[in-house]
Amino acid sequence: MAVRAEGEVVVVGAGVVGLSIALALQMRGRAVTVIDREGPAAGASAGNAGAFAFTDILPLASPGILKKAPKWLLDPLGPLSVPPAYALKIAPWMFRFWRACAPARVAASTAAQTALMDFSKVELEPFLAATGTADMLRKQGNLQVYEGEAEFRTSLPGWAARADHGIEFHHLDPAGMAEIQPGLSPRFTHGTFTPGWYSIADPKLYTLALAERFRAGGGQIEIAEVTGLSARDDGVDIATAAGLRRAAQVVLAAGAFSHRIARTLGERIPLETERGYNTTLPEDAFDLRTQVTFGGHGFVISRLSTGIRVGGAVELGGLDLPPNFRRSDAMLRKAADFLPGLKTGGGVQWMGFRPSLPDSLPAIGRALATPRVTYAFGHGHLGLTQSAGTARLVADLVTGASPTLDLTPFSPQRF
Repeated sequence: MAVRAEGEVVVVGAGVVGLSIALALQMRGRAVTVIDREGPAAGASAGNAGAFAFTDILPLASPGILKKAPKWLLDPLGPLSVPPAYALKIAPWMFRFWRACAPARVAASTAAQTALMDFSKVELEPFLAATGTADMLRKQGNLQVYEGEAEFRTSLPGWAARADHGIEFHHLDPAGMAEIQPGLSPRFTHGTFTPGWYSIADPKLYTLALAERFRAGGGQIEIAEVTGLSARDDGVDIATAAGLRRAAQVVLAAGAFSHRIARTLGERIPLETERGYNTTLPEDAFDLRTQVTFGGHGFVISRLSTGIRVGGAVELGGLDLPPNFRRSDAMLRKAADFLPGLKTGGGVQWMGFRPSLPDSLPAIGRALATPRVTYAFGHGHLGLTQSAGTARLVADLVTGASPTLDLTPFSPQRF
């Protein structure tokens, strides 16, 4: 049943997804307050690779990842790792992840992911124009590189799936790669360029710009940790360290912390944390002309307005273990081998939490306990990419409009 509860909407979370939702609601005339434990752009929105990866439609949960996982897991600094101290705790999530790798489930997840990607791409540029951030958008594509014929051939089924969904790409030989991105190591013998891969000048500056636009429109951003939600007939009680408050509706977009808050409504959503690492080097570190993905090693290198960022990989280690910055060091050493002219000095390291669900799809929909709470979390690596589309969908739900996209595959209750 559609809900049209007028009054204040509280968005929990001041990352790119939460702020995009807050602005979308504000543009529809709703009074909105954002509450975040640290403030705007304090989490994954500050340190991501800056990509609108609309061509990245294949779920992480897939038969291909199952083939690579045993080798990767043997390397504690490799593309995929589980710290021994967290292995037992994450076992139930890993079982769901394994089930999501079944071919029929992969096909369904790919179709749903493609639909959300297409929708988000359509929504992006109008959203940027409406928020005064269009000048931050870049359309420089992405170059995926491969070490040898075997690795390239292994990638072809994924490209065939993209072709089935109308995604443009071009396979390249070393000369074609060098034309797009000079300076690659000769170890990379094949490449694939996707021109429809966009990026933002700097993800933190973009998220902060959204926060300023929201404040300029009369929105309030409060710094407080939300510890619980309680459904009431006339609204939702929000418990924070600063006290209790009530809102007509709540949108839960708190990233990797969202499942803890959802649990106070009686829902156990299997959200886990992919801990991502990177190093941001000075702007003159390399003449980078497109984002380059080293898929066999699980990381990318991106040019931002604030520097050259080397990062990625997946460490399934939860929210509480200390960072292991040896992972950043390992990626930077590899990047220096792969881009022989890269200057590796003067970098700043970072670790952040990517909120991920076992089937690689986000949770977008109403809470089971009350239609006055809407969930919008679990985007994994794709929070920036899907932020504008998610904002439109959630604004539709909150204001009682019919969402343009079928949200069944993204149901928070699908597990």
